[in-house]
Amino acid sequence: MEVAYFDYFEISMTLEQAASASHAGDCEQDVVALLELPEISDQLDLIGPDLIKKELLEFGWIQEELNDEELNRRRIVWLATGSLMSSHRDRLL
Repeated sequence: MEVAYFDYFEISMTLEQAASASHAGDCEQDVVALLELPEISDQLDLIGPDLIKKELLEFGWIQEELNDEELNRRRIVWLATGSLMSSHRDRLL
C-alpha cells in the first residue's frame, strides 16, 4: 500500500490503483472507478468534504470552483494518484 501525503490528511492505495488513474489522456473515468472502491471512498468519507475543499484551495482552486463535493472527491483522488506515481518514478531513478 502506498500513501499520498497532503497537508491535512493522507490517502492510501496500491500502486496499481494509482497507475490506473494517472496516465496520459483523460483520466476521469478511471478516477470515478477508483471512487467506487470502498477502500478509497471510505477514506474520503472519514476525511470529509471540508478538509478536501481546504486541501484543494491549497492547490490553487478557488472557492467558487469547489461547490461540488463529488467533483472535489475526483480532484483529490486524481491528485493522489499523480503524487504516488511521481514518487514511484523518483524512487526508480
